[in-house]
Amino acid sequence: MKYSYIARQPILDANKKTIGYELLFRDGPNNTFPDIDPELATSRLLYDHFLSTYYSTLGNLSGFVNFPYQSLINRVPMMFPKDNLVVEILEDCAPTPELLEAVKEMTAAGYTVALDDFVPNAEWKPFLPYIAIIKFDIRIVPIAKAAILIRKLRGTKIHFLAEKVETIEEFEHAKSVGFKYFQGYFFSKPEIIERKELEPSFLTLVQLCKEISRSEINYEEIEHLISTDVTLSYKLLNFVNSSAMVSTKIRSFKQALVYLGDEKLRKFVSLVALASTQDSKPDYLYSLSIQRARYCELILSEIDKKADPSAAFLTGMFSLLDCLLDQPLDALVEAMPVDEEVKLALMEEKGTLGQILALAKAYEQADWDAVNTFERTLSIDSELSRNSYDEAIKWTADLLGATA
Repeated sequence: MKYSYIARQPILDANKKTIGYELLFRDGPNNTFPDIDPELATSRLLYDHFLSTYYSTLGNLSGFVNFPYQSLINRVPMMFPKDNLVVEILEDCAPTPELLEAVKEMTAAGYTVALDDFVPNAEWKPFLPYIAIIKFDIRIVPIAKAAILIRKLRGTKIHFLAEKVETIEEFEHAKSVGFKYFQGYFFSKPEIIERKELEPSFLTLVQLCKEISRSEINYEEIEHLISTDVTLSYKLLNFVNSSAMVSTKIRSFKQALVYLGDEKLRKFVSLVALASTQDSKPDYLYSLSIQRARYCELILSEIDKKADPSAAFLTGMFSLLDCLLDQPLDALVEAMPVDEEVKLALMEEKGTLGQILALAKAYEQADWDAVNTFERTLSIDSELSRNSYDEAIKWTADLLGATA
C-alpha cells in the first residue's frame, strides 16, 4: 500500500489572521492510486488524516477539504464533524441535479459548502442559496472580473475567497472589491514599511536559539544571556509562573531553568524569538517558522546520526526572517552568529541543510514531484519524511497551544 501525503495552506482574513487551512491530500509524488478506486482513496485519506492526525491540529480553525464529485454524491463529508470542516466542491464537478440535492442536504445539516476555483456560469445559479464561500483563483478570474459577481451577490450571505494572492498589492486590491478571505503566498514576501535595525536584544535571541538547539544545553550560558535582557527576564519568569507545572512562585533565573528543563526551555526560547518580531505579521509565519525548524531537525537527525541537529533547527527557524523583519535575508544572515553551513542553506539552499529546507518548503506547497526528488537526493524514506512532517505539525500545535 502506498503512503498518503498531506500539506496545509493557510487561509487568512482581511486582518491577515489565519482562520483555517486548506488540507491538500495526495497519495504521493506521482499523485496516483493504481490499485484503489479514487473515491475510496479519498475516503481513506479523510479517515486516516483529517480525523486522526490533522483534525486535532486545527484547534478552533477550519479545515478546507476538496471533495470529488462522487464523494459529494455519496455524502462522504457528512461522515466528519461539521464544525471545523469546509466542504469544497472541486472545479471539475458538474452542476447536476444530484449534486444540488447533496449540497442542499449538507447545508441543511449545518455544513459549510464552498465552490472551489469558481468560474461564473449560469448553471451554478441554483446552487448559490446553499453556498457559503466562493473561491476565485485570481490567476484564472482576475480580481476586476470577480468584482462583478461580488457586486451582484452583495445582498447574499456568500463570502468570497481570493486564491493565488502573491503580492501585497493584490491583497489590497482584492480586499477593496469585497473579498473577505485570502489564500496564497503574499505573506511570504516582505511588506516594506520601514527598515528595521538589528537590536542587541535580537542578537541575544539568536544566541539563545543556538544554545538551546545544542544536544547538551549549557545552562550557565543560558542564564547569563537571559539575565542581561530585561524583556527576556520578564517573559521567562512570567511564562514559568503562569504555567501549571509549579506550585510556588519562581524567584530566580536558575530556579526557572530548573523547572523548565530542556524541552520546555527550548519551546520558550523558540516562541519568544518569533513573537518578538513585528506584531503586524500573520501568525502563520510564526508557526511555520517553528514547524520548519522542528521538521529540519528531525530529518537531519535521521539521515546523519552524528550531526548536531541545532544547525538544522536554526536553518528552519530563520528561513522566514526576511518576511518577519522586513529586511533582505542576506543582510540578516550576515549579521547572525551562525555557522557558514547554515548561512549557505538560508541564502542558496545548498548543502545538506539547504536540501532539507527545500524539502520542507516542497511539503508546504504540496509539490510532490519536488518532495520525491529531495527525498531521493537525501536518501530518506518517504514514510520517514512524512512521519517527520506529521510530528513537526503536532509539535508546533502543542507549543503554540501550551504557550498561548
